[in-house]
Amino acid sequence: MSKTRKLVLMALLTAVELTVWVAEGQIPAPIPVPGVKLGLASVVTLTAMSVLGRREAGCILLGRILLGSLFAGSFSAVIFSLAGGAVSWAVMSALLDRFPEKLLWVVSVFGAIGHNLGQLLAAVAVTGTPSLFWYGPALLTAAILTGTFTGLGAMYLVRALRAYEHRRK
Repeated sequence: MSKTRKLVLMALLTAVELTVWVAEGQIPAPIPVPGVKLGLASVVTLTAMSVLGRREAGCILLGRILLGSLFAGSFSAVIFSLAGGAVSWAVMSALLDRFPEKLLWVVSVFGAIGHNLGQLLAAVAVTGTPSLFWYGPALLTAAILTGTFTGLGAMYLVRALRAYEHRRK
């Protein structure tokens, strides 16, 4: 893939991830626990990681976090998004090559757990309230459910993109 094509694809995926993130913000939380979201934007991050590479996926994620906070967030939202995104990205980066593509959903589950852990640690650090760790079990359960869902979405999207690239050749 040429550098220009890769850059264009990264810009497109950043726009898609930002759009999905903004749209998801309009969906009510599935359970009344602070910080629980479906995490649909992570489909794009994990797909980019699988197709383009870890560094490129990190750039796309960082672009979405910065642009998202600029458009719809606050300073505290940047802290939580960066903390959750960084831990999630690191976990998925470490596990991506350890699982076959058919188990990409497992990588996503661990990424979702990492995301929630990163945000929980940031919340405790910002507020100085260790009792927030009581949300841990609910966040773990939510991460397993949402991570499975988004991971399956990423797995099928990666398969479709690989099939498309194969047909183009």
